[in-house]
Amino acid sequence: MHNAMAMTTTEPQVGAPRGMQQNVPLAPLTTLGIGGPAKYFIRAETVDEVREAVAWASAKREQLLVLAGGSNVLIADEGFDGVVLQIALRGIHEESEDAESVMVKVAAGETWDDFVAMAVRNRWAGIECLSGIPGSTGATPIQNVGAYGQDVSETIARVEALDRVNGRVIWFTNWDCGFAYRSSAFKSHERERYIILSVTFRLRRNGAAAVRYPELRQFIEERGASLEDLQSVRDAVIAIRRRKGMVIDPADPDTRSDGSFFMNPIISRPEFEKLAARVADKKVPNFPSGDEVKLSAAWLIENAGFRKGFVHGNVGLSSKHSLAIINRGGGTAREVVELVRMIQGKVRETFGVEIHPEPNLVGLGSGA
Repeated sequence: MHNAMAMTTTEPQVGAPRGMQQNVPLAPLTTLGIGGPAKYFIRAETVDEVREAVAWASAKREQLLVLAGGSNVLIADEGFDGVVLQIALRGIHEESEDAESVMVKVAAGETWDDFVAMAVRNRWAGIECLSGIPGSTGATPIQNVGAYGQDVSETIARVEALDRVNGRVIWFTNWDCGFAYRSSAFKSHERERYIILSVTFRLRRNGAAAVRYPELRQFIEERGASLEDLQSVRDAVIAIRRRKGMVIDPADPDTRSDGSFFMNPIISRPEFEKLAARVADKKVPNFPSGDEVKLSAAWLIENAGFRKGFVHGNVGLSSKHSLAIINRGGGTAREVVELVRMIQGKVRETFGVEIHPEPNLVGLGSGA
């Protein structure tokens, strides 16, 4: 049951990291506003504090959950029976630059959109289409965060991480990160081994925006803006995201979400041909993805019968975007999982296609 009345306690544990708390509600620390309490909670503002928390959790044989901006996570109603480590490392530093590019090291706890805004002000191109995305910078390599035709993998030069096995700080090159569509080594085969400490980006000085997404390009052209005007591109992205309920606004219940909850599925060309034949009366939106085909999860969901504004108990789909599952007030993780399984089942039944959640599901298994 969702424990909305959990009370934070600060009784010290012997040998525990400084500032550790117990029974801390996690729902307020997530954009979806769902989740029970943490058995232990530690906020780390330095690398040494991160290392200390990891070592303490290991010594106590406690599970460890790393939490940043809380924008891509669904936590069970029972909470987390272990240590929740909130990364609060701060700092943005220009490391080097030349006539064409600048290298910028950003601490993992820095708010992502604040950094994008800074890059746009400084006319550093490469991440302007990723404006308005909630969460922390340290989370961006894990999901290979992307939107409107841009992915962070295009500009990440290296990632600094703590190895939870031996406590060492190591550096990953872009290649080492194993980036893929909404994934990386940190989300796949190296899952739960590394904690991101900082991300270094290589951005183009005085560069033009790379606008590949048709809707965004049309929006910009209609307003007579130039792609060299990064602020205009950023404003356009935020305007489109706001129209879809994808910019956090306390006054808009459609923004109480994890953003896009489902990833766009990628299938083989033979599978796409079979799908197209199966629904010959409908034109299926599709986009090339190497030798494969990327489908629109939003189109699949809506054409499987789940329209914008669909309601399931205290949760539902945004009235602005069918990819966003929202907390309508008093929502529970159980209700979200029920809705996710309903949608997955109907899409599978209607189109023979599997769609998968993008958020990290904590304490909920991998069944959703």
